[in-house]
Amino acid sequence: MGEEKKVIVFALGTEEYGVEVEKVRTIERMQPLTRVPKAADFIKGVINLRGVVIPIIDLRARFGLSQAEYTDATRMIIVSQGEYEVGLIVDSANDVIDLDTDDIDNPPEIVGGIKAKYLDGIARIGDDRLLVLLNLEQVLEKHEIQQLERIED
Repeated sequence: MGEEKKVIVFALGTEEYGVEVEKVRTIERMQPLTRVPKAADFIKGVINLRGVVIPIIDLRARFGLSQAEYTDATRMIIVSQGEYEVGLIVDSANDVIDLDTDDIDNPPEIVGGIKAKYLDGIARIGDDRLLVLLNLEQVLEKHEIQQLERIED
């Protein structure tokens, strides 16, 4: 048996994704966003969360998925990547689960239209459930993080 890894499970459409608990700062309900001129399409704006300005990324837009209306279930998962905090808009945040690292496989080239570079692996849960694990370093590339830094200045 491999190591245990705790992940937050969230949904985009019918697909389930996971991000490591230690990278998640908080999960928030949707709140009004301040738009930022000349930002990439997937950067929906910024919020002021307890005195900290946090850029917000719509993961559907980032992955090139069709847009969906925000609902009462829509959440912003505030994650920490290195020294940066960024919010990820997801359809819903469902669960916290423990994964055995032996149950995590390398991702195929494309999963549900999402390129493998954004993925850390595919976790098998039971006999019929798969969880796509995100690679946050690729979801936010260095030059995009630098663009976000300029937004905050």
